[in-house]
Amino acid sequence: MYDVIILGSGPAGLTAAIYTTRASLKTLVIAGGKWGGQLMLTTEVDNFPGFPEGIQGPDLMANMRKQAERFGAEFVDENFKEADFSKQPFIVAAADKTYEGKSVIIATGADTKWLDVPGERDKIGRGVSSCAPCDAPFFRNKKVIVAGGGDSAMEEALVLSRFAEQVILVHRRDQFRASQIMQDKVKANSKIHVLVNTQITEILGEQKVEKVRMTTTTSDKTLLAKTPEEITKNFHEVLNAHAIGTKEDSIMWEMPIDGVFVAIGHIPNSSVFKEIDVDEKGFIKVQEHTKTNKEGVFVAGDVHDHEYMQAITAAGFGCSAALETERWLEEQK
Repeated sequence: MYDVIILGSGPAGLTAAIYTTRASLKTLVIAGGKWGGQLMLTTEVDNFPGFPEGIQGPDLMANMRKQAERFGAEFVDENFKEADFSKQPFIVAAADKTYEGKSVIIATGADTKWLDVPGERDKIGRGVSSCAPCDAPFFRNKKVIVAGGGDSAMEEALVLSRFAEQVILVHRRDQFRASQIMQDKVKANSKIHVLVNTQITEILGEQKVEKVRMTTTTSDKTLLAKTPEEITKNFHEVLNAHAIGTKEDSIMWEMPIDGVFVAIGHIPNSSVFKEIDVDEKGFIKVQEHTKTNKEGVFVAGDVHDHEYMQAITAAGFGCSAALETERWLEEQK
């Protein structure tokens, strides 16, 4: 019997574990087969307090885990399967085993929606990113792409424009989902260029991002009839892109680029919790900071926070959830 079972091992889950164990609560962390969250895919982390020279993402997570283990947290490096929150004690299943807990903290995070194009996954942390506030300073005076059409993509482009020499906002449709005020801000920024009806099809480079291939859909038959050299001369000159051919109703391009920021949304890891209330996007609904609709079940991090999605805010939510859990258990006696 555990006082608290923590589902997830990113900054939220591990911070929660540090706090619950220091409060002498018997704590189990269902860490997952690939523990550590999205920071395990990150190279340099410069915005987590306490590391003036920066720290590698996996090193930061390893340090957090060691700290939780030092205070007595137990870890199961298996994937969470299901939970029964209908009665006390709660039953949590991971792999082929079940565990009992008086309380549960859900800290399962959210996964980035990637483009799923060749060259993307192996360049994550080497020019491909999903977080401008995290990585924009690495692209000072460079040329970057933001892929997306919502408010988050606009925000990424605006953040990057404070560092990069040029930002190209690429959207696969001809209209944006973003609010008008965000669109107006982007249009007013001279550093940001917008490409609509355009999709990235491949990310190229040896050790890091060097260029991208894209396709632009057009109904201009006259343009499609031109040679790649003629298209390049008359179209997208400001972006230093060159046409490499046409196909049916689209033009294929190559563009030199230093970075690609993917901003097409996140998928919260909440679908497995059938008894927990979520919003229309799947993020867990919170009551009074970190409480869920189930008594004794708390939540922390990106699985409910669709606003900030930073390691430091996730850690803060983990702290809050742990303190709320401790108070709740004390009340239950």
